[in-house]
Amino acid sequence: MTPSPEAAYELAQVNIGRLKAPLDSAELKPFADGLAPVNAVADASDGFVWRLQDDTGDATDLRAFDEWTLVNLSVWRDTDALTAFMYQGQHRELLARRREFFERLEEAVTTLWWVPAGHRPTVKEAETRLLHLRAHGPTEYAFTLRTSFPPGPADPLPAPLSRSVS
Repeated sequence: MTPSPEAAYELAQVNIGRLKAPLDSAELKPFADGLAPVNAVADASDGFVWRLQDDTGDATDLRAFDEWTLVNLSVWRDTDALTAFMYQGQHRELLARRREFFERLEEAVTTLWWVPAGHRPTVKEAETRLLHLRAHGPTEYAFTLRTSFPPGPADPLPAPLSRSVS
């Protein structure tokens, strides 16, 4: 029996947040205290595959773009599994409070892409996908839950041409 194309791919997701204060500050204590319980729920969720973490069990020491930007990088079976986790329980509660902990950024802070089953994306790979989404909008290479694409390989679009000022 040949596996379905969906089984050959898993959904990678990254979201970033620029901290309003140091992670160990009183302002961010509710967020910091919520990390371990939310990670435990994610780890036990149907369709969860993997998440970036260091020896402490989370990824708060790993940063994207600059020293104030936290990165959350994970892999899921599909968009349904990710959505089910994101919008219920403890994660939903912390998500509702995100403006208390993180600056509001104008550009995209979340992107999704399909990876071959078993592949574990790096922070650099996630940054590349997020920057691609910001430059091109949703494509097969980097997309959103609102505008998603079916599992499969995808190549990046060429970098947009910049206009030079004379």
